[in-house]
This record gives sequence, structure tokens and C-alpha cells, in this order.
Amino acid sequence: MLVCSDCGFENPAGARFCAGCGKPLETAPPAREVRKTVTVVFCDITGSTALGERLDPESLRHVMARYFEAMRAVIERHGGTVEKFIGDAVMAVFGVPVVHEDDALRAVRAASEMRGALAELNEELERDYGTRLELRTGVNTGEVVAGTEERLATGDAVNVAARLEQAAAPGEVLLGPETMRLLRGAVTAEELEPLELKGKAEGVQAYRLVSVDASEVPRRLDAPLVGRRRELRVLGDAWERATSEGTCVLFTLLGAAGVGKSRLTEEFLADLGATVVRGRCLSYGEGITYWPVTEIALQLGNLGHDVGGPLAGLVGEGTPTSSEEIALAFRRLLEEAAGERPLLVLFDDVHWGEPALFDLIEHAATMSRGAPILVLCLGRPELLDRRPSWSGGLLNATTVLLEPLSADETDEMIATLGGRFDEGLAARIRDAAGGNPLFVEEMAAMIAEGGSDVVVPPTVQALLAARLDQLDGEERSVLERGAVEGQVFHRGAVQALGAETGRLSGLVRKELVRPETTQFSGDDAYRFRHILIRDAAYDALPKAARAELHEGFADWLGQHANDLVERDEILGYHLEQAYRYRAELGPVDDQGRRLAERAALRLATGARSARLRGDYEAARTLFARATDLLPEGTPACVELDLERSRVLFEAGHLEGLEALVVACARAAAELSDERLMALARLEELIVSTHVRSDVVFDTAAFDPPIAVLEGLGDEVGLALGLAYRGRIDFYRGNSVSALGDYERAIEIVERLGLLRDKREWKQWALAAHYWGSTPLPEVWPVVEELMEEDARLGVVVRSAPLLGAAVLAMTGEFEEARAMLTEALPVARELGVVAAGLIGMGGGQVELLAGAPDAAIELFRESWDRYAEIGETGFRSTIGTLLARALIEVGRTEEAEQVLDETESFVQADDFDPQARLRWVRALILASRGETAEAERLAREAVALVEPTDYLEMRADAHVALGKVLAAANKDDEAHEAWARALALYEQKGITVRVAQLREHLS
Repeated sequence: MLVCSDCGFENPAGARFCAGCGKPLETAPPAREVRKTVTVVFCDITGSTALGERLDPESLRHVMARYFEAMRAVIERHGGTVEKFIGDAVMAVFGVPVVHEDDALRAVRAASEMRGALAELNEELERDYGTRLELRTGVNTGEVVAGTEERLATGDAVNVAARLEQAAAPGEVLLGPETMRLLRGAVTAEELEPLELKGKAEGVQAYRLVSVDASEVPRRLDAPLVGRRRELRVLGDAWERATSEGTCVLFTLLGAAGVGKSRLTEEFLADLGATVVRGRCLSYGEGITYWPVTEIALQLGNLGHDVGGPLAGLVGEGTPTSSEEIALAFRRLLEEAAGERPLLVLFDDVHWGEPALFDLIEHAATMSRGAPILVLCLGRPELLDRRPSWSGGLLNATTVLLEPLSADETDEMIATLGGRFDEGLAARIRDAAGGNPLFVEEMAAMIAEGGSDVVVPPTVQALLAARLDQLDGEERSVLERGAVEGQVFHRGAVQALGAETGRLSGLVRKELVRPETTQFSGDDAYRFRHILIRDAAYDALPKAARAELHEGFADWLGQHANDLVERDEILGYHLEQAYRYRAELGPVDDQGRRLAERAALRLATGARSARLRGDYEAARTLFARATDLLPEGTPACVELDLERSRVLFEAGHLEGLEALVVACARAAAELSDERLMALARLEELIVSTHVRSDVVFDTAAFDPPIAVLEGLGDEVGLALGLAYRGRIDFYRGNSVSALGDYERAIEIVERLGLLRDKREWKQWALAAHYWGSTPLPEVWPVVEELMEEDARLGVVVRSAPLLGAAVLAMTGEFEEARAMLTEALPVARELGVVAAGLIGMGGGQVELLAGAPDAAIELFRESWDRYAEIGETGFRSTIGTLLARALIEVGRTEEAEQVLDETESFVQADDFDPQARLRWVRALILASRGETAEAERLAREAVALVEPTDYLEMRADAHVALGKVLAAANKDDEAHEAWARALALYEQKGITVRVAQLREHLS
């Protein structure tokens, strides 16, 4: 079979000119491997061994030859290709060399007709040889590799088809599950119990064919019409012109498959008040040139109109005549019918039409006179490839291109389908469907049938694959190379990957791509009209070609993407894909390993950039992909895993975090790598403070690994160790010492130009300033500096708003504080549990200062629950005590005690912040019940815990609580002494809100 590169018509082997458009047929290009979804038919005669015993070899040879001839005729009549004969079995493939959207239906119709053909053949065999044959058949759909030199399709789909045939009883046709999904509504079949097929680990669902019920898979046309008002108006204008002027008007409605041409037409015809006749062009078969004319003639004949003369041959009652005579007779038939009542003549799928049919339609539109006729043609844009001059120059002709639905119209359509789709699922349907109503319906139907998420239905895949298979080799090459880049691609990249970019304008005209804003100066960009078109083009590439093209694109992009924010991430992705496809095809060689290392390096660099922006989830994923590319236990892999552990904490993924750093430490020890051992030890120490309750905050434990890194001259590692030690000092309430380590770490990384590390240590230094002895007027400039730096670096998740809002609230600027947190919280919630929890904690503190404990409770509770979900204990213990404090302010003491009890079960023994607050909050509860002795003991313990620290606010809060307990015990002088001490501390820190509140209380 030869496929015309100009119009896509399938011609018989040996043809020199295309029967579709008359163009000379090109010599077949060299074989090219492609991946495609096809339908495979395996059929076999039963009892062939016994037949061989009964018949003479010569007679057996004649019997088998007649059998093969009959089966081949049926298969080829439906557009299939006989791949091979194996003994007495026949293997046929539908979709090679060209995919059709209805390959599955063609295959099943062929399988059904093969049974009928065998029945006819058996009468001949019974007469001539005294024998009969019985057939069993398996049909299966799936992905294969085709186009190799030997032309055979290979893949699991072929094996399953053969196994289905073996499992079938004589006379049965068994269908595979993918085939059945493509035939919804077109066949009747009985579902069988899953079959145990040789070579398959699990049972395979199969269906026994009962009957083929339709010549095409039925489409849903009863859904409410969405949008299309303008197109309906234009179509109505054409009808009004035809009826008011008594003339013939040609109206052509073009659009991609599934875009809604038929649905729009049904809406228009609903209340038309006219005679409507229809004909459909067929994509294959014998005598298809005038098939739609025959259908229309028969309908008009049933209405009492004369279809004799030249048309009689078409309806089986006479001898066919010339195309000119048929066209003239058909026009006169239409005029006669329109003389009684306005007539609408519908030609569907005209893109499958033949030149003679095009001539006939244009003849009717041009020559009809004095009769109200609207000739409505529905087709795909490919019509203009087959007939570039379609309706050109006709004064009474209109052509409209039906565009996809808008996003709002797609949402409206999803809502009308009756399914219960949450907002996220509906959005995914909208994005995947790309405004194509059929795609929306098919995706929604799959979900309604039990699917949990949006996947591309096989019916949609078949449509797109068939459309692309009609393109010539150069056009396919452009799309495939563009698909490697993505939904948006660049002319320069396509050219660099070896495709002829001169075909891009033709692809734009065919509505496959459209011009797009370029990312690179001096280059043209294009966007696939639909992401699924991109996917279909990409899926057709063999894995070996994908690997080569991804690597080639990465090389091109490396020279053109200097300004892209996510440059390394994109480069890493393409190198990663190149490596993975190589790995899937066989053992990885040295070139493949080098490719993996390049990919890992780019992904890790991209992860660091994402971390700098505050996008911890992206950084986590990128680090994981980078380490997955490297051999486990190698120095490079261990180092990346250590970096990944830091991001896992920031992203709130604490489950398995401690095990990861322990594994890194073990691997470093096995490598005898002092540097990696020191780095791993640092991570073990810092991680344990957030996931274990039995950890002692010991800064001395950090000294040995710090000394090792300093001795090795590893300044980056040294800065990390200093910052980690500073964090522990900070946790112990020694902010001055912590700031010393932070400032030294910041100086090192600033000198080395490490912006990510500099920002991280500066935000921890800000926390030390805020909680420690630095007065608030001196803290605010540090907040502003960090906020300006975050904005300059494009940081998304920020710590500065948390502490900045607290500073504002402490000085009475509550609305400004709330606004700052309101802006930061949604982004923090999206990008990390840890960040979101801290923002929530800051918000709760703002509300407590503002005298709104109910609002504080809500924010504290959210952070408390989120940290519980990830198993974090360090921050959660602090939030638990803050939550309990807010609860007792609104009188919910019983609930507060429950929170305190749970917090006490996991709080670290020497974490003074929650330990102190546990005591004074519980003391306040006891004092309210009159248990003043125990309350005083706990309150004094709290004061003793915080007094050695330089956390001024904490110390003041503890003295305030002690004063309340002493007052409840009628120890007024001691209470006033405690409150006076608190007032001095609040004044030293500059917390004006607390100063005012306490002075009022004292007065």
C-alpha cells in the first residue's frame, strides 16, 4: 500500500499516480522505526493437524491457499495489512503503515466478516474436498514498534492477540480490553472471566464478540451546546439567504476532530423546518467515491422523488454513467426536491471525499438555480490539503473554521455533563482537553466509569495518532522534534535536531501548531494547538530516537537559554530523559554513565536555585531525581543526599529523614571520606533536634566535625557547621553566641558568592536578633534588609514576614502585621509545611498581642496539626504551649491541659522555651483552681529556666505569669516585684504593647 504524501490517500502497491489527487506517487522513503498504537488480528484454523492427515498434500495446499486468499481479501478490504502467515495462522495489523482513528472497529469488522467469508468458502471446500474449516480469532490493541526493515510489528500487543486466539473456541472472536474500550457502543460483546494467558503475570480481561452493531463508534450529540452562538448565527444567515433568494448556498464548516461540528449542526437542524438529507464520506472501502451521493439519493427516493437515469446505477438499479452525467442528475434531483420544500443537504466527513465528489458538490453549488438549497459540508482542515481550491471563487460559498472552546466555555461544559468533579479535577480536565468538547466528554466519561484522575482516553489517542499519520515524513519530523522540546518549541531547536523547518507554515495552516511568543531573541516559537497533539507526536518516536533528540536539544538549549530562570532544571530534564531511555533499551555504557552525571549535575544546580527561591518542594524533587541518576554510595551521591536532607526538612518531609542522614553517614564511613563523614555528622546532629525527644542541645558535639572541615580547608562545610552550632545555641537561649557563629558563617559564604547559604544563615540570624537581647528598633532594619534581599532574589517562601509581623505587633501596628502575614501565608502553605507552620505561629502571636485569642487559637491549631502530620517535634512543642496559653485566655482550660499533656510527651528535655511555657501555663491553670502552692512551684521553675537566657520577651512573660500566680496566693508584694521585673525586660526589648498593658495593670 502506498500513501500519498500530498493528500494521504491509500493507493494499491505498484500505483504510479495517486487515485485521490492525481499527483505522482513518490518512491517510498527508507524504513523508519515508529511507535504506534495498532490493532492486531490473529486467526487460526482449528484441527489443522487432523486435516493434514485426511487430505493429500496437494489438496491441502489448495485448501490453505484458498483460505489465505479469502482472509487476505477481507483484511485488505477493511484497510488492514497482512503481516505474515504462520503455518495456518494469519496475523494482520490495522494501523500499519498508516494509523486510522477507527482501526479497532475496522479490525473487528474484518474479524466478523472473516467468519462469514469462511462460511462461503466452506461450501466450496465441502464440494471439492469434502472438508470444512473452523476459525478462531483474537483481536487486541496496544503499542508496537513498526517500520523496521522487516516491516513486522513487534510488541506485547501482538503476543496478547496471539494468546487470545489460542484461548478462543472454534468460531469465536475474543477481544482484548483496549480494543473493547475503543468500540464503546459499536459492538455487542460478552465479558468473560479474566483469562490466564501464557507469559502474562496477571489475568487478562477478554470479551466474546457477539455482533458488530454500527459502522462507526457513536458520538454523544445530546449534551447541551456551549458557546458557538456566532457560528450558529453565520450558519443561520446562509440558510436565510438560500431560502429568501431561492438559490443554492455552499457552507463549509471545518474543524479538528471532536471540536463540535456535528453537535453544532444538530443544534442548527433542530427546528429548521426543512427537508434534510445526509450523506457521509467513507475513509475506506470499495465504491466509496459516490457513497454519500448514494445515501442522499436513496433518502430522496424514499420521499417519492425520481432517482432514475444516471443515478439509478448508484442505487443498484441501473448501469453507472459518467461523473458529469451523475453530477447533472444529482443537481436536478436536489432542485426537484427543493421545489416542494427548502432543502438542506449535509455532507459529513468531506475530508475523506474523492475529487469526483468535490466536483459534484461544487457543480451543484454553482449551477443550481431557482431552488432554496443549503449544501452543508462538515470536514477537517485536511480538506484544504486535498482540495486547496475548495469553494474558491464561488460567490455563494462560505467557509468557517470552528475553534476550540474558551476556558470559561470548557468549564461550563464540564458543569453540564452531570459528573461530580471537584475544582482541581475539573481544572485538570479543562487543561488536558484544550477546548475540545469530545475530549472533555471522553475524559469525563472515563472518570464516571471509575477513573480517579484525568487520563487520555484511547478514543482520543486514536484520533490524534490517525491525524498525525496523514502527514508526510518531513512534517512529522518537524512535529516530533518540536515535541521533544515541549508544548512550545523553537524553529532553531527543530532545525538543530535535523528537521526541515520550511514545513512549519503548512503545519500552522493545518491547525496543528500556532505561532507563539519566543523565549529567545532572533528565533521563532510555536505552540502545539493541543498538548495531546504534542504527546501523540512524541509517543510515536522510538526510545532510541528520543534519547538522541533529548541530548541534542540539551546541547542546543545550553547555547540559547542563558536568561531562563529554570535553565539548569530544563537542561537536566532533557539529559535525564536521554539517559533513562538509553537505560530502558539495554545495559548502560560509559557514554550513558557520563550522560547521567551531566544530568545529575544540572538537576542539582536547579535544585539549589529552587531552594534559594524558597520553592522547597521543587528542590526536594530535583535533588531526588539527581541522586537517583548516580550509583548509590558514591561520593557524589552521598553529598547530594546530604543536600537533599536539608531540603526535606524545609519542605516538611520528616518521615525517613533521620534514616537518610544515618545512611549517608554509613556510606561516608565505608568510603573513608573524612569530609563526607563530618558533613553527615552535622546533619545527624541537626535533624535529631527536630525528630527526637531524647536529644540534648549540646553545642560541643558540633566542634569535632567543624574542626575536621576547617582543617581540610572546606569553607562551605565550615560555614554549615558554624551555622548549625549557632542554631543550637539559639535553641538554648544564647542568642549572642549564636549570632557570633552566624556572622562568621555569613562572612564566609558571602565571600564565596553563595547567595543561597548567605540568605539561609541571615534568616536564622534574624531569628536570634528577634528572640534575643537586640532591641526591637534595631531588629526592624534587619527585617527590612532581608525582605529587600528576598525580593531581589525572587524568594517565594520568606521568614522575614513572620518576624517582621511580630515586631510590628509588639509596637502596636496590628493591621500592618496582619497584612504582612496574610500576603505570606498562602504561598507558604503551598510550598512547605515547615514554612506554613512558622507563618501560622507568627500569626497566632500577633493575634495574642492584639487581644484576639480566638483568632490566635485558629492559627496555632492549624500549625499544631500540620506539624503533627509530618512528625515534627521541635517547632510543634513551642506551638503547643502557645496554643494552650491562648486557650486559657478564653476559659478553655480543660482543652488547654490536653494540649499541654500531649506536648509534654514529646518535648526535648533541655528545650527551655516550651519547657518554661509548659510550666507557667500549667501554673496559671492551677492558680485559677486555687492550687496556688503547686502553681507557684511551677511558675518559679519556669522563671529559673529562662533567666539564664538572653530571651528578653520569654523572661518577661515568665515573670508576668509568676506575678499572676503570686497574686492569686495573696502575695501582693512579691507579685508586684515580679511584674516590675517583667516591665523592665519589656522596656529593654522595646515591646511597647506589653509595656502599656503591664503599666495599666500595675496602676
